[in-house]
This record gives sequence, C-alpha cells and structure tokens, in this order.
Amino acid sequence: MDLDALRREQHKLRLSWMPWLYFSLKPRHRAWADAWQREVQDLLRELETVEIAEGCFIAPQARIFAEPGRTVVIGPGCSIAADAFVHGPVVLGPRVSLNARVSLDGGAGGIRIGEGTRIATGATLYAFDHGLAPDRPIRDQPVTSQGITLGADVWIGANAGVTDGVTVGDHAVVGMGAVVTRDVPAWAVVGGVPARVLGDRRERHRSGAPGGWEPGDQE
Repeated sequence: MDLDALRREQHKLRLSWMPWLYFSLKPRHRAWADAWQREVQDLLRELETVEIAEGCFIAPQARIFAEPGRTVVIGPGCSIAADAFVHGPVVLGPRVSLNARVSLDGGAGGIRIGEGTRIATGATLYAFDHGLAPDRPIRDQPVTSQGITLGADVWIGANAGVTDGVTVGDHAVVGMGAVVTRDVPAWAVVGGVPARVLGDRRERHRSGAPGGWEPGDQE
C-alpha cells in the first residue's frame, strides 16, 4: 500500500475515533469519506434491523446490534464513534453524538435520546435490571426493564452511568463519572454517586460545569 493510501486509512481511523471531524471535512476529503460511509451504512442495514437517516457518521468499529423487535433508529446527522456498543431497542433523535466506548443497551423498555444530545466517552446506559432476592443466585434473578429517556440538548459526561427507569430532562448536564439513579429535571446539573442536583445550567458558566467533555466534542 502506498503512502497516500496509508494516509487515507489513518484519516478514516481518526474520523472513527473523533467523528465530529467528519462534519467539517474539507472538499478534497468529502467525496471519499461520503462514499466510505455509504458502504459502512449500507452493510449495516443488510446485517441488522437498523434505520439510518441522511447525514450520519458511523464508525465501522462501532458494534450495533438490532434483532427483529429490537430496532435501532438513527436520526439525521447523528454520529457513532469507534468501540461504541448499541443494542436495541434504541432511538436516536437528530444530531445525537455517541463518542468512543459508549454503551447503550435498550433491554425490553428501550432507550430514547432527544435531539442534539451528546454522550461522552465511556458513558453507559442500561435499560434493564436484575432482581436481588436472596433465595437464588444473581444469574437466576428475573430481569426487569422500564426504559431510559434522555431529553433534547442533554450532555452526559465521560464514564457516567444512567440506570433503568430514569428520565433526564431537556438541557440537563450529567457530570463525569456520575451514576444517575433517579429522574433529572430539565436544566439541572448533576454529579456524584448516586447523582444529585448541583445547580441549574442556566446559572452556571461553562467553566463551572462538570468535566467529561473533550475539546471539540460538541463540534
């Protein structure tokens, strides 16, 4: 493989791990990148029960599983980075961003994510839970699933977790490493384990927001 081909493969790798760069590609890269994405997305449609809207970026290293009855719906302008794990039922609204190593499992209740929501590296959303009855081992416990809903314009920080049954309101911010076990009001800033309300996003400057966002993640 010649040097130019190697550089293109490296550029594909860069886009896969930092997909926000795809949306600002220079014209000389746009043609091959769009053709590459058509191949990636067409193959995924053939293999899984997936609906993919226009203008999306999906890293070929992302792992998206959607058996019949567990559809994954990806809205326009979404991005899914390398090593993300998505198991339906999951619905991503327009311009949702899943960064590297994000894990979403819809259980039976499903996960719904509103427009423009950003989920940072390593965050986990599991829409199911196991029972804890002492009369049987964990592997034999019944599984329940209520589902998870994230509103529009939500920011989930790196390595945060959201448990089954939780609704996160529009414009809320979940800090790095937080574990969200109860509903989060719109505009709230939450952090900690378990997460608690730390303030209101409308009253905080960016410098005071919880960590977890890499430079350029909101591009």
